Order: sequence, then C-alpha cells, then structure tokens
Amino acid sequence: MRIRITVVLALLAALTASFAMPAGACTNFLITKGASTDGSVMITYAADAHVLYGELYYRPARDHLPGTMLDIYDWDTGKYLGKIRQVEHTYSVIGLMNEHQVTIGETTWGGRKELRDSTAIVDYGSLMFLALQRAKTAREAIEVMTSLVAEYGYASSGESFSIADANEVWFMDLIGKTAANPGAVWVARRVPDGYISGHANQARIRQFPLKDKKNTLYAPDVVDFAREMGYYEGSDKDFSFADAYAPLDYGALRFCEARVYAMFNRAAPSLEMSMDFVKGVEGADPMPLWIKPDRKLSVHDIMEFMRDHFEGTEFDMTKDIGAGPYDCPYRWRPLTWKVDEVKYVNERATSTQQTGFSFVSQCRSWLPDPVGGVHWFGVDDTYSTVYNPIYCGSRKAPASYAVGNGDFHNFTWDSAFWVFNWVANYTYSRYSEIIVDVRLLQAELEGQYLADQPRIDAAAAALYEQSPNLAIEYVTEYTCRTADATVDRWRKLGTDLLVKYMDGNLKDELGNVKHIGYPESWYRKVSGATGDHLKYKALEGEEGGH
Repeated sequence: MRIRITVVLALLAALTASFAMPAGACTNFLITKGASTDGSVMITYAADAHVLYGELYYRPARDHLPGTMLDIYDWDTGKYLGKIRQVEHTYSVIGLMNEHQVTIGETTWGGRKELRDSTAIVDYGSLMFLALQRAKTAREAIEVMTSLVAEYGYASSGESFSIADANEVWFMDLIGKTAANPGAVWVARRVPDGYISGHANQARIRQFPLKDKKNTLYAPDVVDFAREMGYYEGSDKDFSFADAYAPLDYGALRFCEARVYAMFNRAAPSLEMSMDFVKGVEGADPMPLWIKPDRKLSVHDIMEFMRDHFEGTEFDMTKDIGAGPYDCPYRWRPLTWKVDEVKYVNERATSTQQTGFSFVSQCRSWLPDPVGGVHWFGVDDTYSTVYNPIYCGSRKAPASYAVGNGDFHNFTWDSAFWVFNWVANYTYSRYSEIIVDVRLLQAELEGQYLADQPRIDAAAAALYEQSPNLAIEYVTEYTCRTADATVDRWRKLGTDLLVKYMDGNLKDELGNVKHIGYPESWYRKVSGATGDHLKYKALEGEEGGH
C-alpha cells in the first residue's frame, strides 16, 4: 500500500510540475438552474491547444499539518513559481470538479501586456485547482481565488472564469497588475437564474452594478487602478472592465466573441441576433453578457452546443471552398494567412481539432454531493468525442483517461486521447461520409449514459442513505467501467471505419466494394476551375472507354 501511495504522489507532483494547459484557446458556456430542463446548474469547458494531452486527473482529499507549505508551478510551462501556505484540509477533485459539486472553467484573453507580474506566485491553472481543493461553494471559490492573488500576486495574463456549484453560476473576469503594485483587478457577476452566458478568450464584463453585493463582487480598486494606468477617465458608474483592460481587436471579435454568438444564436433564435458585432461592423452593439434561452436546455443540448462549427450562419465552415469535397469544418492552423500581402482568416469555431479535453459539468442540488455532481468528460474534438459520466464522488479516474497513461509524443492503444484522435483524424479525410458512422455510435453511447442516469442516481442516493462510502464506491465503479468501455467501443469503431472506407472506396453491408467517387458539387468545382484540362476527349472511332 505504501508503494502505491508513493506512486500516486509522484504522479501528482509530475502533473503539477509539467502538465501544460492551453493558454488563449478555450470556450465556456454557463447555464443556470432556471435555464435547464431539470434544475441543474451547468458549465462547459473546451481546453484547446495543439500541444495538450487530454487526460482526467484526480486529486484526493488530504489533511495537512499546520505550517505546511505548497509548491506552485506554472500550469502552462511547469516553471516553479514559489510557495504558499497550505490549508488544514483539501477536498478531492476529479477533472475540474470537486466533491462538493464546485466546478470551474476558464478562457484566456491576455489583455494589457504591461499588466504582468514576474514576481507573482499563483498562476491561473493553480488558482483553479486551489479553489476547488478549498471551497464548498462558488462564492467561496471566488473568495479563495481573489484572496490568493491579493496575497501572492497573479502570475498569468487576463482570464475569464466560470465558477459554479449546485445553486449558482458566476462569471469572473480577472487580470493581474504589476510587480510594483501586485495583486489583481477583477469583477465577478452571478448569472441571473433562467439565463445563460458564455466566454471564449475575450473579457466580456462591461458596466456592472456597484452596490449589489448579492450578485456582483469586484476588487476595491478595479476602477481606480484603470484610471491610474490611463485606461479610463470617466465616472465609476460608466466604467467597463472589458473595454479598460482588454480592448477589442478584430481577432477578438471574429475568433472569440463569434463562438459566444453561435451559442446564443442556437439557444435563442427568436432574438434574431445580428452578426454585425462579431464581423467587426463599426458601431455595432456588443452582445449582452447573458441571454434567456427560448426553451430550457438539457445536458444533451449543451453537449451539442459544444459541437458547433457555425452551421446555419454566415461563418458556416462546411460551406466555403476550404471545406473541400467532403464538407470538412476544420481548418489547419494558423488562423490567419496571407496571399499577395493581403491578410485572411480561418474561422475559429467552438468545435476544433486541437481540443485536448472538454467537459459539461452538471451540478444538482437535490442529490447528495457525491451523486449530484457529474463531470461529463471527453477527449479530443468535441464533435466526435463521447462525453462520459464522471461522478464527482469518484475516488479515481478511469484507467484509459488517467494521468500517466500515455503522453503527447507516444501513441498507445491504452489511451483514450490517442484512440479518439486516431478515429477523428481518419474521419477528417472523408468527413461528410465517415462522420455519419462516428455520430451514430456517439449517439448510442451518450444516449445510453443519459438514459441510465436516473437509475444510477437513484441507486447511489439509496446507498448514500445507508453509508456515504457505499455510494462513493458505487459511483467510482460505474464511472470507471463506463468510461473504459467507451474507449473499447471507440477502438473497434476505428478498425471498422478503416475496413469500410479503405482506399477511397466504400464497402456496403454485404462487403461489396463500391467506387463512389467525389460528391457532384466537388466535381463541378473542379471542372469549373480546370476548364478543358481534365476534359475527356473521345478519339475518332472510339467505342469503349476506361
């Protein structure tokens, strides 16, 4: 037992020191109790980076001796930042959800480049985990986070955070100050019940009420510091956090705010929201911080919101020539490119090929915490992933998703990350055809997990009344069994797809090989672009043909 504990601690230390998180490339959606079909609070997070290995980390609850110090390492780089005081007890955390159903996501926006403190100790990634290990509610998490940066300084650039528990969801924008004036300035707003919000790598809190402590919290110097730095000159009541600390550019609109627009547009089509703001049209009104959806939203609805490529909008990535013959809604980086010194862009959708991991956290106040919190977790591209039910009471991560099972530079069939990437990358080659098979199995698995949820909840809740430990053992076993079974099914899907679509052909259900060629729309584009170059010219007297 002692050897096993030592191994776990070593893995956790390695995670803290070297796990690279995605700076500047994420998407979060926030759903209140009154906006969900069953009264759940939900947040989402897509952690997107081309160098991110997707895995599900677990940190057990611990008691700590008085005077214990904790080493802090930057989550992006692994750089050692310093020590902070440890608290007496820390809660267990799986993924980015703790045992009390507190869950946190983030998106990086950078902001004013001069607002960096090279002497600060707590970076944004450590800040999230420290809050999860120390807070029982979303409000407590905000207090933990803001107290830590006030005491130890903030070592990262501007961030938006989604912070939720089983009753509330909060949106917080935060940016550090300077080495000469350490700490951070920030504003946190509770999303009104019945409403939804979102953020995607751009600060979004503008004006905010100054005397509503129930729903709005902020740093005491958030306005004064902006004046001191020359970012703002007006009255307190007109102050806009986002405009002062994260001035917009075209990239912030087209690559970032556009993802929030896409979610709002799908959730409330009745609003007929204009795309002028995200298209950079001068004078266009900014999008609201939150909206009321046309109908209440289910967990499955939110999963599907995470699978958006701007379908049905002017930015629809399946429609322009970049989609190729198979309507592929992905564009290889970089996001911007030039032809004859003219700069162009690729769209940046919520669903993207470089996602390391994503989740939909579901928090439910009417169930015991170990049962009420479900961290629906998937790796790789959100459109082709499967969201597995990871109960927050779980006391270990499924083997195929666990830290230490593979890495970014070495393929292994035992790793969920590599199995899902293998299937996704093969799918991109003939997207419109192969994605149909992928989505069928995805729907089968997720549909089964969602259908089973009431039964699993009821059994776990009944066990909890007998003994909380029995419930925890039950949800742990279920979590691990279903997630590992998902990877087994996905591995089989990949081999079946290779057999079915090998060499540009298609095998039917009887195994007969068919040469289906390209879609007619692509043939028309090719013929139009090549003129007579590829035109078949029958020879005089020709009767047959190849």
